[in-house]
Amino acid sequence: MNYHAYHSLDVVNGEGTRCTLFVSGCEHKCKGCYNASTWSLMNGHPFTRALEDQIIRDLSDTRIKRQGLSLSGGDPLHPANLTAVLQLVQRVRAECPGKDIWCWTGYKLASLTEQQQHVVQYIDVLIDGKFIEAQKQPNLAWRGSSNQQIHYLSQTERALA
Repeated sequence: MNYHAYHSLDVVNGEGTRCTLFVSGCEHKCKGCYNASTWSLMNGHPFTRALEDQIIRDLSDTRIKRQGLSLSGGDPLHPANLTAVLQLVQRVRAECPGKDIWCWTGYKLASLTEQQQHVVQYIDVLIDGKFIEAQKQPNLAWRGSSNQQIHYLSQTERALA
């Protein structure tokens, strides 16, 4: 998997202060996408074990408390990204207790493949659906267009909603 950018401190992509990873690769290619440079699987940099380790260190840093990890892109649930994303979310669950995981995808929750569902079982908040420029609403929390839905998948996140 390649990634486009990693931000060790982010307050825009999810609740609280977070680590955010923008992966490369998106087959949706939504008109008006603000992150079209992430569409190609070949763009960006190789996602390495060293970066994965850095994400775990950043999430565990007690000097700057982070609420969790946000995965965006591109599309973290693109078939080519599933193996690396699954490994990352499993590590976050095992090594960073109490941290939540948010994920943005153009795929709809109801139509995910078995492999995608396997990744989603580790996700606390899933924002699904393609960005539709005609339904763009800049004032929506965590979404770009009104067709996109926020799914609170964990009990903790449901309580906060």
